[in-house]
Amino acid sequence: MAGRSQIKKYMSKINNENIEKSISFERELVILGIETSCDETAASVVRGGRTVLSNVIYSQIDLHTLYGGVVPEIASRKHIEKINQVIEQALKEANTKLEDLDAIAVTYGPGLVGALLVGVSAAKAISFASGIPLVGVHHIEGHISANYIENQNLEPPFLCLVVSGGHSHLVLVNDYGKYEILGRTRDDAAGEAYDKVARAIGLGYPGGPKIDKIAKEGNPDAIRFPRARVDNSNFDFSFSGLKSSVLNYLNGMKMKDEPICVPDVAASFQKAVVDVLVDHSMAALKEYKINKFAIAGGVASNSAIREAFTSACKESGVTFYHPSPIYCTDNAAMIAVAGYYDFVNGVRSGLDLNAIANLKLGER
Repeated sequence: MAGRSQIKKYMSKINNENIEKSISFERELVILGIETSCDETAASVVRGGRTVLSNVIYSQIDLHTLYGGVVPEIASRKHIEKINQVIEQALKEANTKLEDLDAIAVTYGPGLVGALLVGVSAAKAISFASGIPLVGVHHIEGHISANYIENQNLEPPFLCLVVSGGHSHLVLVNDYGKYEILGRTRDDAAGEAYDKVARAIGLGYPGGPKIDKIAKEGNPDAIRFPRARVDNSNFDFSFSGLKSSVLNYLNGMKMKDEPICVPDVAASFQKAVVDVLVDHSMAALKEYKINKFAIAGGVASNSAIREAFTSACKESGVTFYHPSPIYCTDNAAMIAVAGYYDFVNGVRSGLDLNAIANLKLGER
């Protein structure tokens, strides 16, 4: 363990030698991003906040499929096995050495605490050994920032819908690093509902892409599932009731010994989710008079969601942004991008940076 004098020397070096990097755009800063919030071990090198030099992802999805979902202990152990290899590969593909880096950005929450600790520990170790500044990044901030990678003209303010297995957030991006949450899920996240419904109709894990695929064969109007609204909140989400409605429908059909059309169930469930997401988002755009809208997170790669928002935004005269599927899933490029803007805004993390499983957006 580093002694107090060593840590003070480290912090002094960062504060005195690198502070100018936080206020200068004269040279394109190079950021190493590290992401281990769930079951992807990822590292990426990004230059200038928008140019991805490498994006390495080791996915554990095949392993966790055996258990029907992510097993936290297994995820943590796999991160430990792969983290060094993934970081080395990212640096190699980017043709970048540690001395070329301006900062190291790492996800420190929210997520699985054991998984987060692996990435945070690796980032702190590299930072301490090399003297490279460290920046802790919020996972949702990373997802939002994924939109900057392929949309070079996108700048705040804009509205962003973050939909994933653990999050459903409607966020007003006022500026780089400045967010206002307009709505969030009160219970199940959209991606969580997808996984549970997929399991119930026999599709298995991961539910999102499997429901999206089979729904194309079904009739989205075959079954009328509920579209929940939350009292006293126009923009909050609730998907628990929808999930329960699907389960009740399935049980009812089995009790009556009637056949279940899985594609129809999948398509009708998906339409109920999409209708709510689009309705809330369009209402927020109108109320806040925003003409730029983006989606982010794993569920943002869903084809039905993209098609619905493409149509709704076109009808409303709103410019629609979305990342490629590779940047919708958990990845380190989005963390490096978010870290770049935090770093430029003067954000620094110390060696006391810790994993925070339930970290709220905007907290530090």
